[in-house]
Amino acid sequence: MSLSFLRSLLITDPLIILATIVMGTISVSCSFFDPQGRKQHAISSAWARMLLFISRVKVNRMGLEKLDAAGNYIFVGNHLSLMDTPVVLGHIPYQFLFLVNVKYVRLPFLGTHLRRGGHFAVNPDDTRAGLKILTEAARHVQARKLSVLLFPEGARAREGLQEFKEGAAYIAIKSGAPIVPFALKGTRGVLPIGSIHIRGGAVEFLVGDPIPTAGLTIKDRATLTEQMRQRVGELLDELEGKAHPAAKVS
Repeated sequence: MSLSFLRSLLITDPLIILATIVMGTISVSCSFFDPQGRKQHAISSAWARMLLFISRVKVNRMGLEKLDAAGNYIFVGNHLSLMDTPVVLGHIPYQFLFLVNVKYVRLPFLGTHLRRGGHFAVNPDDTRAGLKILTEAARHVQARKLSVLLFPEGARAREGLQEFKEGAAYIAIKSGAPIVPFALKGTRGVLPIGSIHIRGGAVEFLVGDPIPTAGLTIKDRATLTEQMRQRVGELLDELEGKAHPAAKVS
């Protein structure tokens, strides 16, 4: 048994569990007095940065200057690890809601936080109910000027960039919000699929140029889905090529 594994098992994992319980309790308590969810999002973002600090993860953030501080977006990117969530939650400076698998909402503690926070739960086996949730998400984006974040692959990918599902394109077209592609590199090494051994390390988070959706119709969703997948793939190639702009490390 390695020293790194023992550190994760005896120090990192217990601290993460403790931080999650404390911050989750604060978030759920705030939800009763925070109808817009701003305080809950701030608490969640603080939890994410705390988790990254405990896990000894350094994040190189690039491309956020391309976004309008007053805008709202549909964020889409590749999905490598459970560590992806704290990376994006701690480093995207917008209030946004997640589109998550319904199985997470059914969990005893996390589910309460997700429900109270207004995040959208989709059952991949129920197409009709899923379409209703996507329509509701688009309405929230348009009416409340909120952002939404999705991992369009639908699940963590063990290798390569998988095919994208059309939910992100549907929400973007219905709401008129631009799509912002992003790419993550390094999170799989920090926390591989199926592992509880958090290894720490460097993660790169690259944000691309927004993709406008004004004037598109639902018939364009397949084309838009392929376009966003291509953009995410290009960002991954940029990370692999090491030819990217100056990074802000945290």
